[in-house]
Amino acid sequence: MSILVIHTGGTIGMVATPQGFAPRSGVVEDCINALSQSGALVSQVDLRLLTPLIDSANADPSDWTRVAQIIAQERGNYQGFVVTHGTDTLAYTAAALCFALEGLDVPVIVTGSMLPLSEQGSDGHRNLRDALQAGLTAPAGVWVQFSGQLMHGARVRKSHSTDFDAFRETPNATIPRRTSSKFRLHAYKVKQVAVLAMAPGLAGGLFNYAAENCDALLLRCYGSGTAPDTKELESALVTAKTRGIPVLAVSQCPEGGMALGTYASGAILRDNGVVDGRDMTVEAAYAKLQHVLSLDEGGIGRLAQSLCGEFTT
Repeated sequence: MSILVIHTGGTIGMVATPQGFAPRSGVVEDCINALSQSGALVSQVDLRLLTPLIDSANADPSDWTRVAQIIAQERGNYQGFVVTHGTDTLAYTAAALCFALEGLDVPVIVTGSMLPLSEQGSDGHRNLRDALQAGLTAPAGVWVQFSGQLMHGARVRKSHSTDFDAFRETPNATIPRRTSSKFRLHAYKVKQVAVLAMAPGLAGGLFNYAAENCDALLLRCYGSGTAPDTKELESALVTAKTRGIPVLAVSQCPEGGMALGTYASGAILRDNGVVDGRDMTVEAAYAKLQHVLSLDEGGIGRLAQSLCGEFTT
């Protein structure tokens, strides 16, 4: 069996130009060939380009589906998969694949680099080599391989903008796999999900506009689940409830997670049907909202369920 590398774009496959780093064909291919010739690879590696290649800053749920479809179509032909991706939205894509690939029976390893393979001292060589090895040895599921760490695909966040060791995994991670006796691909529809952060003197009109026009709200709350007790926020939450759109809350803190009801100042959320996101990352919460909104009737009811270990139960 062999490994299929799905190259989506991103820094790892870029070269320096007068306008800055830009994608160029052949960069990832050259690295794979060099690794093969050096004896670092013990399996055949095939490459599939996601055409057109994307800068990860421009990725959207339709791109998540493109990657997932390739894996679904080819999963019987390969022992594992490696997805090379830009780091800015790598955690979103990894989480999205966790939700999309129900019953996955092979490892899918998402990786990238902070410095292009074409640059001296790039971290891409190590990350790609480690990802290819993990594609043969890791348990079935969607993982992120970066800077020597193999991490849960739905429990990682980009925590540093320049360091090679750029990603962190939230504690208590399990196997990143959505278990099922039968494989199912869940495609994404592009839904309007508003990400709204609590802040002193928040713009209540913005929350109301989002509640009136979007398909779901993702609230980034203070601490363990508090929010300003304002008429504007309450009005927005009542509007969301009346329209039947889901509202999911996660903490702005990178560690610790949510616990709605700990403080009285969180009652405005609890009393208006906001779903407690516990210790989900913003990236996983956003992908999960896109996922449940893309399901058939009844999908929103799965928002509070742990589907692939995305939060601690």
